[in-house]
This record gives sequence, C-alpha cells and structure tokens, in this order.
Amino acid sequence: MPLRRALLALPALLALGGPLGAESYPTRPIALVVPFAAGGPTDTVSRLVAEAMGRDLGQTIVVENVGGAGGTLGAQRVAQAKPDGYILLLHHIGMATTPSLYRKLAYDPVGGFEPIGLVTEVPMTLVARKDFPANTLAEAVAVIKRDADKLNYGNAGIGAASHLCGLLLMQSVDTAMTTVPFRGTGPAMQELLAGRIDLMCDQTTNTTEQINGGTVKAFAVTTPERVAALPKLATSKEGGLPGFEVTVWHGLYAPKGTPPEIVARLSKALQTALADPKLIARFAELGTAPVPAAQATPAAHRAFWQADIAKWRPIIQAAGQYAD
Repeated sequence: MPLRRALLALPALLALGGPLGAESYPTRPIALVVPFAAGGPTDTVSRLVAEAMGRDLGQTIVVENVGGAGGTLGAQRVAQAKPDGYILLLHHIGMATTPSLYRKLAYDPVGGFEPIGLVTEVPMTLVARKDFPANTLAEAVAVIKRDADKLNYGNAGIGAASHLCGLLLMQSVDTAMTTVPFRGTGPAMQELLAGRIDLMCDQTTNTTEQINGGTVKAFAVTTPERVAALPKLATSKEGGLPGFEVTVWHGLYAPKGTPPEIVARLSKALQTALADPKLIARFAELGTAPVPAAQATPAAHRAFWQADIAKWRPIIQAAGQYAD
C-alpha cells in the first residue's frame, strides 16, 4: 500500500517543511520586518524590494515596521520566529555593529539568522551647516582639529549609521567632537539647517536634496567613487581622507534554520527584483543602486557581513560607546 502510506504521510511532510512544502513555497503572504520607523531610508528600500520580490514570488510581501532599541527589537522578533520562510528581516549596517555595540541581547545577533543576499549600499555624505567656515574636506578637517571643543556633531543615536560614520570620521582625523544624539536623522537635519549643530553624516537618500538645494554645505561622499546623484561632490579619498569610507549596506535575512530550498528561492526572487528596471530607476533617484547579482546570494552576503563585523569591532571598542 505505498500510495496509501504516502498520502498518510503528506500532512507530516507539509508540517515539517519537507520537500513538497519547499516546492510549493510560498502559499501565503510573507511578512518583511523593518526594524525602524516608517518613512526612513531603510523603510523606503524595503518597500521597493518587497513589491518587486512579491511579483516574482506570486505573493504579497507585507512590510511591518518594528522599531526601537537601535533596530534590535525587530531583529529579535525575526531571530525568534518560526523558520518557515514567512517572516523575513531587511536590516542595514546595524547587523554588523550590533554584536559589538550591545553586550547583552535576548537573541544571537549573528547565529540567529540565515543571510539571503545583499540589497544595496547607500553612500554617506559629510555635511555641515551652510555657514560652516570651510569649503573643502581638507579645510573642514583643519577646522575640526582646531575647534573640536567648540563643535557639535549630530547623529540619530548610538548604533545609527550617522553615529557610526561620526566615529569613523573622528578616528580618521584623530580628534573627538561633542556628539549630540537625536531621535532620528530627520530631527538632526532640522537642527543642522537651523545652524544649531555644526556637522553630521547622513545617507544620500536624506541629503541629496539638501545638498543640491544649497541648504547645507557638503564636503565629501564616503565611497571610493563619486555618486551619479552628486557628481560634483568629491570622495573622501579625493579630499585627503582615504580611510574615511563607509556605506549603509542593506541585506535580507531569514530566521536560522529556514530550509535551504526556501532560502535559495528567496535569493532568486531577490536577484530578479534587483534587476527590475523600475526598482533600479527608483534606487537611482535615492542616490544608490542595487548590488550586482553575485552579491545577492547567501554566500556573498555572509562573507561581506562577517568582514564588516570585523571592521567595526575595533572602532566601537576604541570609542568605548555601547548601547546597553
């Protein structure tokens, strides 16, 4: 009675996520957790990716914003979720810095996830109030070294990309400034526009409009090459700070233990999404671009992630600034 036994075993196979379940995946909507508030740069990237991946998968991907605690609340939710492919995480560079910034967490910030693929690398820009007494990166560095005790550097809180960029800047120039944390880069930018803080780093997705409008003064983009949205803005290397390079990369994750067949299917959908002309055009408007297909794979993602963890650990330890 082989057929009868096979039919009797079918529910168990499906419940366990066996081969048949993997082949039919997905059969219902997928939740994509964004560990930050709606409207921010990571949320914007996530919604574009969710829409494009959903088309390839034939299911709706619903973005859920679970903000708080530097992105760790949303990450914890996914790390502790059932590993069946129906809850995912789209997170930024914080996945590389959390292991060093947080000494006590309720989840494993590395071992709790299956990387699916990288999504994009958003450049950072060093900007200042429009009347800052410098016009080039070299001049800005000279002012920082001379007047460090008088300058305020704004960021979006410990662990935020703007905070990390500031740490790298101060390490690069071997000079510390007073840092002023805000509840997001939006409020920090408003204070910069009002002239109440002096400097900040932020993603091109947030600064391009202000730079082009002349409401802030820009000194450098923190990538090896200039960005198309800001062709006149020099790179940090061109400005004399070759070590001051950082991008806010984004990656897609599933809970640890998600079946490899499902991870592979999600990676394929991600690669298809990143090749979508509409997504590429929208990313370009935000001052970024999708990663090459070779980076939107689990293996490439894991290698990049581990290398970035190693990069940021000594920087964070040297600063002695922790989030817990």
